[in-house]
Amino acid sequence: MNWKWMAPALLLVALPACVTINIYFPAAAAEKAADRIIDDVWQLKDKASAPEQTEEAK
Repeated sequence: MNWKWMAPALLLVALPACVTINIYFPAAAAEKAADRIIDDVWQLKDKASAPEQTEEAK
């Protein structure tokens, strides 16, 4: 067996396995975005239920 080509081939396979990519997402920004979405959903629910409440009051 010719071992001269196996060492570079092994390095080519092993090197990408050691690479990691770290992505940091700011938690505060995610929390603000979630709060905004929740507020928007509650406002939509309030607007949808408002005509029902006024009709029941009559």
